[in-house]
This record gives sequence, structure tokens and C-alpha cells, in this order.
Amino acid sequence: MAGEQAFKAVVNGTVDHRAYSVDITGANYNHFLGKKIGDSVDGMFVGDGDQTLTGYKLQITGGSDVTGRPMRPDLDGAGVKSVLVSPGVGYKGKRYVKKNAKEYVYKYDGIRRRRNLRGNIISQDTRQINLKVVEAGKRSLPVIFGLEEEAAAETPSDEEE
Repeated sequence: MAGEQAFKAVVNGTVDHRAYSVDITGANYNHFLGKKIGDSVDGMFVGDGDQTLTGYKLQITGGSDVTGRPMRPDLDGAGVKSVLVSPGVGYKGKRYVKKNAKEYVYKYDGIRRRRNLRGNIISQDTRQINLKVVEAGKRSLPVIFGLEEEAAAETPSDEEE
């Protein structure tokens, strides 16, 4: 394949409940190959330079491939499988019906569909990885990604007087 391989990592913060997007390339890309959904990884492999999540422990919660197919934790392997699924990961379980020039949404009990879904192992076809913070590091996520200023340690406070 031409071009450099890369993942888009989406890190979900536990304290501020925000999602942060980071590119994973180079040697860090190879570290993620072969990992499964539910595995824990060290934060030093996520990000480049000053935006590395050193000190963080992250858990892989999901992802998607080149075409947008979601990864499903209960499917073994890295390939695409055609699965009969009920509402959950990869299928919302709604049926859209047009009646009298209006569109109605129905949710039936027991509705199932056959969907093509990706397995739970990260491969070269994976383009997005979802990560959850399990253990936080010393610096907060907004400070690492430049959304907040880091508090200066040298500034005297009013309590010291």
C-alpha cells in the first residue's frame, strides 16, 4: 500500500467527559497491531512529542475500519464477518416506514438484521480506535492537548502572605 499507515485514536476522558482525537503513526502504529478490544495499553504509545499521554493507562473499547464498519467485541479475528445481529453494536434496531407521506420509526421486539461487521482484533484495515482512560497521569488531558493553560508553579498565592 502506498502512503504511511495511521490510526485515528479517540481518547475519552473520565473527568471532563470529552473526546480527544490523536493520530497514531510510525512505531506506535505497530504497537497496536494485534491488540484486541478490552486490552490495556500504555499512554506513551498515543500521541507525538509533547502530546504523548505518558503516565496514562488506556483500554481499547472499539473502533472501525476503512469503510466505517464497527468492530464488535464478540467477533473473533480481524476480518469482516456477516452476522445476524439484534440491536447493539453495529445495528440500532429501527425500521423506517413511510405512511401517508410521513416517515415513522418503529422499534420491534426481536428485530434482527444481517450486517457485515469487523472482528475484535486491530489490523491494518482498522482506521479508528476508541480508547478509555483507566488510570490518569500527572497532567490532565485538556492541558496535554492545549485546550487549557498549565498552572504555573512559581506564582505565589494569597495564602502565603
